[in-house]
Amino acid sequence: MSEPRPRYELQTLKAEFFKALGHPVRVRILEILRHGGRTVQELQQSLQLDQAIVSQHLARLRAKNVVETRKDGMTMRYTVRDPAVGELLDVARQIFGRHLEGTQNMLRELQREQRVTRRR
Repeated sequence: MSEPRPRYELQTLKAEFFKALGHPVRVRILEILRHGGRTVQELQQSLQLDQAIVSQHLARLRAKNVVETRKDGMTMRYTVRDPAVGELLDVARQIFGRHLEGTQNMLRELQREQRVTRRR
């Protein structure tokens, strides 16, 4: 008799969330929206992209409940649904910063090693 297979609903949900963040334009949109709601036109100007492209990325973020909309007169304003998304972006920046520091240290070490080898 085989054991029941583990269920991964929560992990699937997490993976889908990270997939929604898996494009540089969507990450940039979230970096902008964390500071307040914006219209598609405002985002388009900030990103210097066509309206259709911005709308497609917003639709992907909205489908995964990362952003939400609210009517503001005749326009729709997009906002980050949960402020913790901004915290997540901050943590990612810290991780990448540490990674780059490690890479810079390795580069300096390689350069020192190269200088020593040339002297021989």
